[in-house]
Amino acid sequence: MKTLHVKNVVWQEGKYFVAQCLNVDVSSFGDTKESALKNLDEALDLFFEDSNINAFQKIEHPEIIDRKMHHA
Repeated sequence: MKTLHVKNVVWQEGKYFVAQCLNVDVSSFGDTKESALKNLDEALDLFFEDSNINAFQKIEHPEIIDRKMHHA
């Protein structure tokens, strides 16, 4: 069994917390931050059961950048 080190981000949307893995396109949610991360772990387990490990992108130092955007 291979061990993967994943980078996740969590934020609150309304009354729910959203957890997203930055290494692959997988996310989940929950009533609390902890439940969102637990649900994300389960979603990642299912993802890697059905997906090629080559879909995994190594992310070293993610940085959140706050930008101002203008749109019509």
